Amino acid sequence: MAKKILLTAAVTGAGDTTAKSTHVPVTPKEIAESAIESAKAGATVAHIHARDPQTGGISHNVDHYREIVDRIRESETDVVINITAGGGGDFIPSLNTPAAGGDGTDIQTPEERHKPVGELLPEMCTLDCGSVNFGNTIYMSPTDWLREQAKLIQRSGVKPELECFDTGHLRFAKQLYAEGLIDDNPMFQFCLGIPWGAEADVETMIYMRDRLPENAHWSAFGIGRMQMPIVAQTAMLGGNVRVGLEDNLYLSKGVFARNDQLVDKAVQMLWGNDLEVMTPEEARQQFGLRNPNGGKK
Repeated sequence: MAKKILLTAAVTGAGDTTAKSTHVPVTPKEIAESAIESAKAGATVAHIHARDPQTGGISHNVDHYREIVDRIRESETDVVINITAGGGGDFIPSLNTPAAGGDGTDIQTPEERHKPVGELLPEMCTLDCGSVNFGNTIYMSPTDWLREQAKLIQRSGVKPELECFDTGHLRFAKQLYAEGLIDDNPMFQFCLGIPWGAEADVETMIYMRDRLPENAHWSAFGIGRMQMPIVAQTAMLGGNVRVGLEDNLYLSKGVFARNDQLVDKAVQMLWGNDLEVMTPEEARQQFGLRNPNGGKK
């Protein structure tokens, strides 16, 4: 029997990618449709960010998230919904206003970051487990703020996916688990290749995998040209996988991708290695996911 792999489609993200590819979905309708098409192509999970329909930039508006989630839930296509809990964490250094940050700084409190998750009750959400140099931006998630977010997520019954952009993030995610702020059978995700976090290579994956709690589940993704190599390497090392336009815009060199094409490429790659993609229902059973349809029948 083929081993089953959870496959996530990260359909849009919050980065400045809309000017680079017309395939990056922007409006709530486009994001929901891309998630649905990804599910039809074989994705188990749709990872959701909201964007401002006017500017294409990041949106924290719960109504934008609500429209995306409602459209997915009302469709005839089943998929596990995973909303970002990253929220506003961008600090842009400025020599003129070093304490306050410069133009583009966007910081939300733990409660504000949790609001879309707490109101819409997806089955999963991501929790970025530390601060990191993200290019020249500092993504800020102080430890006490993360403890507060973890408590809010735990109370909501949503399953957190503990995103680790570097090895120190893994250490702190394990600390959250040790403190009882993350429920049993935790899910970790290794976010590889982002400047300037952990490298996107096998050695880094093995290092992080071998330091997980005994009963943990894990996945990994690579950005840009490393997306598909990391899919193959992660699957062979026993992890779950992620693709999508949040992390990579190209199907092949010079050819812009759609999300469903990236999902299909990953599915074919897994099949070629005698691996199958979990259905959403299989994922709910294996990972103990709650809140299907926001707790509504």
